[in-house]
Amino acid sequence: GSSVEINRVAENTLDVRAIAEGAEITLDQAEYNNLNVRPRKYGVAIRITREMLEDANFNLLQHNIMIAGRRFGENENSLVVTALDAGANTITGAAAITVANITRAIQYLEDADKQATDFIIGFEVLNDLRNIDTFVEFQKVGNTEMLSRGFYGTLYGANVIRVSTNAGMTTTTSYMIDRNYAYVIAEKRPITVENFELPTFDLSGAALTQRIAVEPLRTNAIAIITTT
Repeated sequence: GSSVEINRVAENTLDVRAIAEGAEITLDQAEYNNLNVRPRKYGVAIRITREMLEDANFNLLQHNIMIAGRRFGENENSLVVTALDAGANTITGAAAITVANITRAIQYLEDADKQATDFIIGFEVLNDLRNIDTFVEFQKVGNTEMLSRGFYGTLYGANVIRVSTNAGMTTTTSYMIDRNYAYVIAEKRPITVENFELPTFDLSGAALTQRIAVEPLRTNAIAIITTT
């Protein structure tokens, strides 16, 4: 299939200079380079006999399409996680994640003039957070969000996003990212559902496809925290 050319600005390529009175304003502009992304096609076909559709207590085809949609979502998350593994910054923790691990990841991004917008975690890291007293004890954090919801919506200004192991997430790894720079998604075909009939087999079905690719954009906008 065809590829997608994504223009990305080269960092620190436009400067502001001091200008003497009456002098011509200095010309400058940001420089750009291209990132070539080739989307791959993903798909699944579902076929169900007319007898099963007639005898079932619910619409089996519709239910299978719903499950397939979830699998497409998990696949997309998996592609994102793979892109995040290219992060330039790594923090090696111990058996459980610590507040110091999280704040060091934030500092890595800030050192690169990036902002920590999202904290992507698996379920084991989530359990570690639940056991850090800073986020649980009211006199320290000032609210009961962890106790009432089971997780924090934001930590140090970064949105906390839980990702299932079904989506390729390593449970002991987490990612602090700047969503504006970390990765890019190139989608040539959104999730498409085409229903079809096979009268000679007395079958009804649906074909689901998607053409998509995910690539890292700025690796210095990704900090990876690994624990054991």
